[in-house]
Amino acid sequence: MFEKLTSLSFLQLIRHKSVQNFIFLLFIQSSNILISLMVMPLLIQSIGVDQFGLVSLALSVILIANVFVGFGYNLSGPKDVALNQDNKRELSAIISRILSSKILLAVMATGCLLVAIFGFDFFPEYKIILIYSLLMLFSEATLPVWFFQGMEKMRLVSVANVFSKLLYLTGIVFFIQGPADAKWVNFCFGGAALTVNLLVLVYVHFIFQIRIYFAGFGKALQSCRRNIYLFLSNIASHISVSGGMVILSFFASANILGMYSLAERVSMVLRMFPSLTIAAIYPNASKLYEQDKVVFYRFLLKVYRMVILGAVIITAIILVLAPFIIQLLAKELILDSVVFLRILAFVPLMATLNIANMIMILVTDQKKLLFNSSWIFCLYMLLIAIIMTAWLGGKGLAYALVSTEIVIFITCSLLIKKHTPVLFSEFYGRLFGSHHHS
Repeated sequence: MFEKLTSLSFLQLIRHKSVQNFIFLLFIQSSNILISLMVMPLLIQSIGVDQFGLVSLALSVILIANVFVGFGYNLSGPKDVALNQDNKRELSAIISRILSSKILLAVMATGCLLVAIFGFDFFPEYKIILIYSLLMLFSEATLPVWFFQGMEKMRLVSVANVFSKLLYLTGIVFFIQGPADAKWVNFCFGGAALTVNLLVLVYVHFIFQIRIYFAGFGKALQSCRRNIYLFLSNIASHISVSGGMVILSFFASANILGMYSLAERVSMVLRMFPSLTIAAIYPNASKLYEQDKVVFYRFLLKVYRMVILGAVIITAIILVLAPFIIQLLAKELILDSVVFLRILAFVPLMATLNIANMIMILVTDQKKLLFNSSWIFCLYMLLIAIIMTAWLGGKGLAYALVSTEIVIFITCSLLIKKHTPVLFSEFYGRLFGSHHHS
């Protein structure tokens, strides 16, 4: 196995488009985390802890609304673009249709939130901050990462992302001076991102020679209807990933919540590893599946073996360094957080097992299968998390999240075996050496 993993030279590996996709996606996520860590103390100092909490609450509402605005296009968009990389006319139709759909969804989300604010008096403590945060819905609608992911040219969009975050940081430094300026924080974030996104779309129009136009209400609606299962799958995934802390809040003290939150933040960063891998290899895998199934299986096998080896190494490092990591983040050694982190270290490892299944589901465009599997493990996660948290507190929740990833893998494997048995046997036959190579 090791010979297979090292058969490519380092330079060949770095030049591979899927590897470059992974590196630039990692760069985007890393820069986002770094900038948010830099902004946090600046904001607390400028607007105070209370207003910072309200800004964070408004941001969490917008992030939920952004799942609606995204509507699963982060999954369907890259594949559509990857299969038409050399067809400018089709690319124009794809980018126009998706942008039109997402902008209409942003308008709908904005309307719903305004009705909730003014019609039903929701979010009374931070309604002004939330109104100013609505611009972020349109920055999400115009975000073109999916296009560059499909084109396998991530360099420009990763640089643009860093530039928008630096623009946001500059806005915080110069314009946020006191608690009264809290409403401008998320506005600055949305404004900086929207400005950069529009500049990138102008670049796409002139450099790639791709027309961008309003596709019309009919085509936008048709596009949304086609993506409904992906959208509902994204909601299930969002609940599965974000629901743990909400469940724990019903059973644990603020102190336990804080200790668990510290470990969970590290785990969430590690959880990016399988997600970024899927996002990075998905466009190339889609092309290979259409062009040559044998090459597709070889490519997926090579990636799968490499990422599982990488995940095992990362998990082992976290298990050993857990006390040091917690001490670095909390400025003191919190033993409960170390225990939580050592359990949660297995979450990304278990999630990595499902990478091949996810790629097989996505390249075969089995949206309904993805929907079914997402809601099965979402319901499982909610049920087991409530039972285990009530029984063992934070440790119970951590064990529940690890078991959820195992259930995701088993559920997806069984559904793929049932719906596409040839695909299942071809891949896993090769993986376990039972396939007779021609």
